[in-house]
Amino acid sequence: MHNQFTVNFWGVRGSIACPGSETVRYGGNTPCVEMRINGQRLIFDGGTGLRVLGQSMLSAMPVEAYMFFTHSHWDHIQGFPFFTPAFIKGNRFHIYGAIAPNGSDVEQRLNDQMLHPNFPVPLQVMGAELDFQSIDVGQPLQIDDITIENAPLNHPGEAIGYRVSWKDHAVAYVTDTEHFPDRLDENVLWLAREADVLIYDATYTDEEYHSPKTSKVGWGHSTWQEAVKIAKAAGVKKLVIFHHDPVHSDDFLDQVGEQVARVFPNSLMAWEGLSIQITTAVTLPEAELAPESVAEATISASA
Repeated sequence: MHNQFTVNFWGVRGSIACPGSETVRYGGNTPCVEMRINGQRLIFDGGTGLRVLGQSMLSAMPVEAYMFFTHSHWDHIQGFPFFTPAFIKGNRFHIYGAIAPNGSDVEQRLNDQMLHPNFPVPLQVMGAELDFQSIDVGQPLQIDDITIENAPLNHPGEAIGYRVSWKDHAVAYVTDTEHFPDRLDENVLWLAREADVLIYDATYTDEEYHSPKTSKVGWGHSTWQEAVKIAKAAGVKKLVIFHHDPVHSDDFLDQVGEQVARVFPNSLMAWEGLSIQITTAVTLPEAELAPESVAEATISASA
């Protein structure tokens, strides 16, 4: 995994997990995105997709990873109590999050959801080494030669988005944010600037967002139409539509994907199992590959 930058999607649904016959292809687990960068493992959010990621990690114990939370609404932390590697001694997790409006840090919030009467065992039974750290909003941090920047998002109760940079490549993880009615969000534009991949919260369509009967204005989420505006304005190479509404079936998301592709061809609808390879070591001598082939190989996606 060295000399690689790969993004793996383990949970792509927003609000609440929604398993069932209509969500088989895109998946029903709530947010969890893993980035494997030059031998390091970074995990963004701990929704129910984190449980699935944890099961996949059991064959490679011991493990060390860096976990970053956008905020602590339930759909982004509810997988943490079921993250099996955290219960196994010898593993190590560095866990980051911003201070919440009520003054609580990420450790307190993860701890609180595992207290009675909400959960049978406390966080303290986890056998792995858990290193909790508070993030200063707007201040970057380094993990080896990886830079992780953050910026505040427009979401009830506050949230932060992340930009992960390594060498000349960058991925922006911007979920749980609501666009402004009269302008593009400068924080989102900054996180997304010329990114190889922008992962963006497009829970709704414009029609749903502005519905006279069931308006979603003020709910803290955005639309795919706004995602396209941001991607174009920021010079994003690939746009990934993320945080799907639980009422959106596979067929509905197929239709959204077709609409997005018509106005931003280099786009994807996030699904569980999606893996986007940003960079990889070139096994053939570069002289054997035409320049255009190298460029095309830089960003690829596979199931």
